[in-house]
Amino acid sequence: MTTQTLTPEYLQECRAALSTEQAQSLAETTNWAHVDKAQVHLDWDALYKELTPLMQRLSPSSSEIQAVMARHYAVVSRFYAPSKQAYIGMSLFYQENQAMKDFHNGYTPNMVEFLAEAMPVYAHSHL
Repeated sequence: MTTQTLTPEYLQECRAALSTEQAQSLAETTNWAHVDKAQVHLDWDALYKELTPLMQRLSPSSSEIQAVMARHYAVVSRFYAPSKQAYIGMSLFYQENQAMKDFHNGYTPNMVEFLAEAMPVYAHSHL
């Protein structure tokens, strides 16, 4: 299961869920004032540096990659715990927002493509 195998209607639901859930969370938390953003950025960096070499030899659905995705979801959840649809919507946001695409692909050129496969697997298995 990847974002490429899901229907356009479902993907639109995922985009909408991300938008709605993020807006609600931002409003309820004074723009995520509770989050140590410097620490989050350090944790993203460590996670993506760990993920990069694994991507070269493992499939997005492998147990080792899915363990990394569990940690990815945990970092995301410092802001708010996204639903299955919102987490898939986040993978779409990574693909569709140029700044996010550039950031992630700065670790390795196919990072966003890989996350677009790994995140929906995690979402459908655990959320």
